[in-house]
Amino acid sequence: MIIEYLGHSCFKLTESTGTSVVCDPYDGSIGYDMPEITADAVTVSHGHYDHDNIKAVSGEPKIIGSESGYDLSGVEISSIKSFHDTQRGKLRGENLIFKFRMDGIDVCHLGDLGEDCSAELIDLLLPVNVLLIPVGGTYTIDAEMAKEYVNRIMPDVVIPMHYKSKGCKLDIAKIDDFISRFDEEFVEDRDDSRIELKRSDFDGETKVIVLRRHV
Repeated sequence: MIIEYLGHSCFKLTESTGTSVVCDPYDGSIGYDMPEITADAVTVSHGHYDHDNIKAVSGEPKIIGSESGYDLSGVEISSIKSFHDTQRGKLRGENLIFKFRMDGIDVCHLGDLGEDCSAELIDLLLPVNVLLIPVGGTYTIDAEMAKEYVNRIMPDVVIPMHYKSKGCKLDIAKIDDFISRFDEEFVEDRDDSRIELKRSDFDGETKVIVLRRHV
């Protein structure tokens, strides 16, 4: 499968068959525009402008924004209800976590997860090979809590998202604090927006892979 980082919390996931899903498309209010993109489906973690710009995705995609299970041409998609804050949604409402099974790889997109790590939520998330996790704080979990999620889930690959990058106007932290919590040998900054993964790539060690939005 191929994972392409489009900026903010938005990714395009493509199975070897060509079936593709875009997660959490944003609009230009964040400080930069969505690239032109097509997909077979779009998942929306919650109804905020920086996560639900479905008009930015062409190809008449299926819109998935509710708690249910789907089969998209062999790609299994499921969702888990969570909260956008530490007060069970009282501040910012609910958040949907999406799980995808592509080419035998379990991918988990945490959306704008804001609640603290709990055994109950971890049990619902597992198993996870690739974890797409917010790290910028303010509106989501911060670097410290993100590291706790990584420690509990123990995915093969961690790809951070929802952090301050070039052009971003949001009051969120840069990626540095999160990256500093890992040994350098387990962090790879690819200076690229795409990565191709196979199950055979996983060796039992958790690696952080930083993808960079093309500007």
